[in-house]
Amino acid sequence: MEKIIRLNLPVTDDSVIETLRAGTRVLVNGTIYVGRDAAHKRMIQALAAGEPLPVDVRNQAIYYMGPAPTPLGKICGSAGPTSSYRMDAYSPQLLELGLKVMIGKGRRSDDVIKAMKQFKAVYLVTTGGAAALISKTIVSQEIVAYADLGPEALRRLVVKDFPAIVAIDSKGANLYVTGQEQYKRELNVR
Repeated sequence: MEKIIRLNLPVTDDSVIETLRAGTRVLVNGTIYVGRDAAHKRMIQALAAGEPLPVDVRNQAIYYMGPAPTPLGKICGSAGPTSSYRMDAYSPQLLELGLKVMIGKGRRSDDVIKAMKQFKAVYLVTTGGAAALISKTIVSQEIVAYADLGPEALRRLVVKDFPAIVAIDSKGANLYVTGQEQYKRELNVR
């Protein structure tokens, strides 16, 4: 059985990122930030205006999630991933600033993958259909910026054993490509 890697955040050593390979299962522990399209757009606008980001993204992780309303007595509502391609226009600039981990679902653009290779970062995916289960890994959450964006506000989460899979590693190996190739090979064998 394949070993599951515990990934502690923030990342304090690039060699940790470099050991993660496409297809590896990970359990994420520590601080992750949550931001979707609107928060990413604001962060890039702030940089363009010469303003600092509301959080330092160096060695950090961003989860592309739209949280559901929080039920009474819970830390977080359902916490499933959103489609990552919507952040592709913004991701290379954040990777250049030191972002090390992105978490979401779906494919990434060639520009994002190129930046991941250049700046040694990984892209993790998690299952949207498991949003209620994922929310159980969230120990705490708070809005840290852009509260006016409601569910798209920038949030800080602390997670324990948040399940994910390395979809694209820091060398550019891409599970979306290799998985399709493997499937095609297996079809031809039958």
